[in-house]
Amino acid sequence: MNVTLRQLRVFIEVARLQSFSRAGDEIGLTQSAVSRCVRELEVEMGVKLVDRTTREVQLTDVGANLIASIPRLIGDLDDALREIREIGEQRRGRVVVAASPTVACRLMPGVVAACGQQFPYVTLGLRDDAQSDVLRKVRSGEVDFGVVIGPFAAEDLETELLTTDSFCVVVRGDHALAREEQVAWRSLDGEALVLLDQASGSRPLIDAVLREQGVSARVVQELGHPSTAFGLVEAGVGVSVLPKFALPVPAGSSLIARSLVPRAERTVELVRRRDRSLSPAAEAVWALILERDAGPEERRGV
Repeated sequence: MNVTLRQLRVFIEVARLQSFSRAGDEIGLTQSAVSRCVRELEVEMGVKLVDRTTREVQLTDVGANLIASIPRLIGDLDDALREIREIGEQRRGRVVVAASPTVACRLMPGVVAACGQQFPYVTLGLRDDAQSDVLRKVRSGEVDFGVVIGPFAAEDLETELLTTDSFCVVVRGDHALAREEQVAWRSLDGEALVLLDQASGSRPLIDAVLREQGVSARVVQELGHPSTAFGLVEAGVGVSVLPKFALPVPAGSSLIARSLVPRAERTVELVRRRDRSLSPAAEAVWALILERDAGPEERRGV
């Protein structure tokens, strides 16, 4: 049986208005086109649905039985099609994003809140992981996309620049470096350093700058999260070099953050698989992150 939606919708209007001409006026078809649609429907179903007279159209018993069911069926179909369209319009679905800890802490909370407001039927899940885990989860498809520290390049991954970030030194207020407006990287020579570990996207960049500047420093602790570094610095274990995304320092602490010069930058980048398209919902969140971004210095006045 090859019954079309068009035939059914025309039949509904004919039944409702009891007239081919009025139904045609309602749906923008000629009277003859309406009559032809109903006739084709009758042929496909093998039954007579309407009795035609010169003045009006009356449903047969079979036609009355059919009209009792069609609106509900078409309503269910319309609901299903509407839901599919909403998915296509980026308004429904689940999106999971993985981000390096400093990025997850500072950048992503605002994104999660904005997503809830702009896309109420999109569920956004956030994973804060070391950079190596973020990349692994993007590659495996465990998350839709990631936010990582760069510059970063890989043949199987596509990236888009989000913002840039620089580095600062965090010291106690009674440390000599706290008296400086800016601190030269070379001033770290001989200091005990509390740094993020090698799983961090920032650590290779910090190590490279220390080598370039000829800094000889002792790394006394390597950590996964800046909050732990803050505690160790305040306890007098050493000083820390952190990205400015890790700021501000904890309220009520004696810690001071100073920009390091010459300025060394890291990038913050969105990353996705090259061979896999994002869902409409994930594309919406990706675009939302790009739209919302402002550099960390601009936001915090560092």
